[in-house]
Amino acid sequence: MTEEPTRIEKDSMGEMTVPAHALHGASTHRAVLNFPVSGYRFPRPFIRALGLIKWAAAKANQGLGLLDADRAAVIAQAAEEVAEGKLDEHFPLDIFQTGSGTSTNTNANEVIANRSAQLSGKPIGSHDPVHPNDHVNMGQSSNDVIPSAIHISAAAQLKNELVPALDKLHGALEAKAKEFWHVMKIGRTHLMDATPVRLGQEFSGYAQQVAYGKARTEKAIEALREVALGGTAVGTGLNRHIDFPKKVLQHIQQRTGIAFYEAKNHFEAQGGKDAVVEASGHLKTIAVTLFKIANDIRWLSSGPRCGIGEIQLPATQPGSSIMPGKVNPVMAESLMMVCAQVIGNDVTITWAGANGNFELNVMMPVMAHDLLESIRLLANAVDIFTEKCVRGIVANENRCRELVELSMAMVTSLSPKIGYDRAAEIAKESAKTGRTVREIATEKNILPEEELERALDPIKMTEPGGTGGE
Repeated sequence: MTEEPTRIEKDSMGEMTVPAHALHGASTHRAVLNFPVSGYRFPRPFIRALGLIKWAAAKANQGLGLLDADRAAVIAQAAEEVAEGKLDEHFPLDIFQTGSGTSTNTNANEVIANRSAQLSGKPIGSHDPVHPNDHVNMGQSSNDVIPSAIHISAAAQLKNELVPALDKLHGALEAKAKEFWHVMKIGRTHLMDATPVRLGQEFSGYAQQVAYGKARTEKAIEALREVALGGTAVGTGLNRHIDFPKKVLQHIQQRTGIAFYEAKNHFEAQGGKDAVVEASGHLKTIAVTLFKIANDIRWLSSGPRCGIGEIQLPATQPGSSIMPGKVNPVMAESLMMVCAQVIGNDVTITWAGANGNFELNVMMPVMAHDLLESIRLLANAVDIFTEKCVRGIVANENRCRELVELSMAMVTSLSPKIGYDRAAEIAKESAKTGRTVREIATEKNILPEEELERALDPIKMTEPGGTGGE
C-alpha cells in the first residue's frame, strides 16, 4: 500500500510531519493527533463565521494601515473560501479539544496562510507571503475570536433558520385556530374532563406559545450581538489597534445583516459565557413549548377509534410491522425527540458556561457545537412538523360533539343556578349511570326547558361570563 505523501511544517514547538495535500499546518496536526475523541466537528455555520472574522480582520487591518494591500487581498480571498465552505476538508479537529478553541483558531490561521501561498504561486508551508500568526491573526487572539465566532454563527442561524421556521409554524397554527373556531369540544385539566372549549381556542393557545417563541429567538439574537472581539488574550486589547473591533464588526454586519458591537466589558465577555447560556436558555424554553404542542396534538389524535380522536393527522407512513393499517403520530414524536435533545444540550451549555475561570472560559468548543446543533435541529424539525403535520390536521367534529355531550363537566354551568352541591349530585349520578347531564337535568326538571338549554349551550361556555346566556 502506497504511503500518503507528506511534508514538514514548523511551529513554535518544532517540526511536524503533515499530509502533503493538507492546508493546515504543524499546530493543527498536533491537535489532530492529540484529540481523536468523538468525530464531531465544528458545524459549517461556525467555520463560516470564522472565515468571516478573518476576512473582515484583513480588510480592517488594511484600512488601519497595518497590513499592505497585496497581503490583505490574498488573505481576504482565502478567508472568503473558508466562509463559503470550499476548504472545509482542511478543518479536521474534534470538538473535544483545547477548551479555548485555540486549536481551531490556529487551524483557520494556517489554512488561510497556506491557501494564500497557493494563490500567490508559492509553496504550502512557506509562510510566504502570509504568516498565520503575524498576518492572518493580526490584532486577534483565540480567546476573543472563538467566542465571537460562536456569537456570530449562532445569531445568524437564529435569524436565517429558526425565526423563519417558527414564523411558518405560527402562521399554520393561527390558520387552524380560525378553521376550527366553530368546533366545540371538551376541555381537559389534570387529564380529566373539564368545561367545553373551542378547538380553535386550543389551537390559538398553541399559536400564541409559538409567537412567544419567536420573541424569545429575537431576545437570543440580541444577547449574542455583543461580541468579545478586541479583547485579545485576556480582555486588555493588547496588540490590536484601538479601532480594530469596530471596523471588523462593520464588515461583518454587511455580510450578516446583524449589528454586532464590541463588548462593553471585555473581561466579562471572555471570562464568562453568560450570553451563550442565555441564548441556549431561550432555545430550551422554545423546546418546552414545542414539546407541549406536539404532545397535545399526539394525544388529541389518539385512537383513531379507541382514544380521544378529536383530530386526525396526515398519514405519513405505515405505523406497524405487524398491525396492518396502523398509522402513528410520527411527526409529533420526531419533534418531541428533538426537544429532548435541545433540553439536554442546554444542560451541557449551562455547565460549560459555569466553568469560566478568571479571564477565560475553557469549555467553548462544546458550547459552540451544542448551541448550533440545537438551532439546527429545532429549525429543521419545526419546518417538517409544520409541513407534514400541522397544515394537514383535520377536525373530527362528530367526535368532538359526542364527547362534549357525554362529559360530566357540562354540569358546571348549572352550578350558579342550582348550587354547587345539587350540581355535584347530578355529576355523580351521570358518572354512576352513564347517562348525560342533559338527560338527568331534564328528567329532574331542575330548570325550565328553555333555560336549561341556554345553560347547557357549549358555545356559551366558551365565553367569559358564559353561564347560560346571562
